[in-house]
Order: sequence, then structure tokens, then C-alpha cells
Amino acid sequence: MDRGGRAGPGAVGSAGSLGLRIGQAACSSAALMFMSVGVEFFSYTAFCFLVTIMGLLVPWSCTLAMIDVYSILAGCPLHVPGVMAIVVVGDWVLSILSLAAASSSAAVIDVLLEFHGSHCAPRLCERYQLSAMMAFLSWLLTAASSLFNLWYIASR
Repeated sequence: MDRGGRAGPGAVGSAGSLGLRIGQAACSSAALMFMSVGVEFFSYTAFCFLVTIMGLLVPWSCTLAMIDVYSILAGCPLHVPGVMAIVVVGDWVLSILSLAAASSSAAVIDVLLEFHGSHCAPRLCERYQLSAMMAFLSWLLTAASSLFNLWYIASR
């Protein structure tokens, strides 16, 4: 928190945090849709892992986005250190898991494409690639949020 009583940039309760949370929810939802709608993702464990982690990240991001909206509208950022620690740890854990899911999915896609598409139809592989890309973007936003909130806690 800066000296004026406002949340720092990207910390819970700020417009920056709301933007990060909306981006996380959008990228995670897109990764879920590209991976699971009309695709047989359950054939590969890495894809199941990606769907599971993105499925956890969507409600986490939406819940914290609602907290951000309330904090912005009420004009009172989140000041409870214990809650901030939970947010930082939750973001950190989900960030690591989403990086692992995105990386493992990208590796499986690379292996599938290495066989010249014999194991993956071109349209399916493109959807898998889009899903992995969205998962990487979600990871980037979650990691940024975790670092901003950690910085906020450390500066208090």
C-alpha cells in the first residue's frame, strides 16, 4: 500500500488487479474451450491435467475479480495481511501448476506433430496448440498477479 492508503498497482483491490483477473479468467476459459469442446482431450494425461488446472483457475480468478470490483466500488482495498497471504500463496501455487500444465501439453502437442500428424488431425492439433498458448498466457497473468501481491505485502 502506498502512503495515500491505496492498493499498489496490481495488488488486490486495484484496477490493475481487476484487469489481471479478467485476463486470467478469459485465457483460462479459452484454454478450456479449445481443449474440451468437441475434442477428445482425455486420451492424453497432459491434456487432462491442463483441463483440471484451468478449471481451478477460472473460479479462483472470477472470485478475486469480484473482490476487486467490490474494493474498487467501495473505495477500500483489501488490508487484511492473512487474506493477502492466502491470495499470494494461491496465485503462486496456481501459477506453478498452470505453467506445468501448459508446458506438458505443449510437449505432447510437439510429439504429436513430430509424427507428421499421423496421431493428430491438423484441426485438432491447431486447437490443442491454441489451448496451450492460452494456458501460457494465463500462467503469465497469474505469475504477474502473484508478484504484484507479494510486492504489496513486502512494502507494507
